[in-house]
Amino acid sequence: VDPETYKRLSLSPGDIIVEKSGGGEKQLVGRAVLFNGEEPSITSNFLARCRPSPNANPAFLNYLLLAIYNARGTFPHLKQSTGIQNLDLGSLLDVRVRMPPLETQLRIARFLDEKTTQIDRLIEKKRALRDRLGEKLQTHITRAVTKGLDPAASMKPSGIDWLGDIPAHWEVLPLKRKILHIEQGWSPSADERVASEDEWGVLKSGCVNGGVYDDRSHKTLPSLLEPRPYLEVLPGDILMCRASGSLKYIGSVALVAETRPRLMFSDKTYRLTLSRHSIEKRFFVYSMASKHLREQIILSVSGAEGLANNIAQSSVGRYIHSFPPMKEQDQIANYLDRISSWTDEVVSSVSMSIARLYEYRAALITSAVTGRLAELQ
Repeated sequence: VDPETYKRLSLSPGDIIVEKSGGGEKQLVGRAVLFNGEEPSITSNFLARCRPSPNANPAFLNYLLLAIYNARGTFPHLKQSTGIQNLDLGSLLDVRVRMPPLETQLRIARFLDEKTTQIDRLIEKKRALRDRLGEKLQTHITRAVTKGLDPAASMKPSGIDWLGDIPAHWEVLPLKRKILHIEQGWSPSADERVASEDEWGVLKSGCVNGGVYDDRSHKTLPSLLEPRPYLEVLPGDILMCRASGSLKYIGSVALVAETRPRLMFSDKTYRLTLSRHSIEKRFFVYSMASKHLREQIILSVSGAEGLANNIAQSSVGRYIHSFPPMKEQDQIANYLDRISSWTDEVVSSVSMSIARLYEYRAALITSAVTGRLAELQ
């Protein structure tokens, strides 16, 4: 960075960084953070550096901006083009606010630093619990779809090091022996909104994230474009995320239990047609979430993290897995349905608890910076 640019954009401890471009469907632009770093840093063109005046404590001012943001106070100052929200920072900074004396600002900031740190630590513990529940579920899935449910079953070497021993009556095959057909969808330029009942929509690649189908994750097909009904998603379909910016989600597979009509899958998604006489759909979906198949998926990805990660159809067919007879596949799927249902309930409870902590955190900040908190009077 040349000296003139660095002088103009460099950050110092106590500066406030405001997001002036970005946001999305579910998140407003305009979030502010306090910079406390010691390393030489500058802002990008999506950010603005705000340097507090001498009569404003930086931490208090940051909490005040956060309270405004949490109350959607940046919304009246937004301009949007091409799906990107832009914040009119000058307009936002014209908003009049009540500022307490500097000494009171410092006292409020210290109080909020202590309280929000406690809340954030609790949130992190609950997030860690949620992650452990997910890991434990994958362990159950991996064991069930590679070793079966009978601990006394006779075992045999699978012939594959990473798979180890499998039940003696199981077979090891590439997925192409179980998949009859793989289709790729269509990704026209679509409107960033949910389609009405009489409109067609195009599903996003994230519609199967985490192995759960979400028909709300779609865009609206413009009325000038003709839909392709043969790509409509129907109950019973199996969808797979073919391309994603995150390795965490690429290769996610979900069974469509139910869906709204007039939704097409995109070219970042595969629809898999299975051999119904040799593979149970739920067993297949659970198997695709197992540790061994996830590792094969990641190894077959082309592209770089954060860019266009892709899985080729030929790669899907080459993945290796162990398969029991159909009756046993159904028993394993029923068992994993019960385990998954219990895990989903606990994860949902933990997620609700995290959401409530965020709400409490936001309410505490707002009450403190607006002088409505009795213990700060």
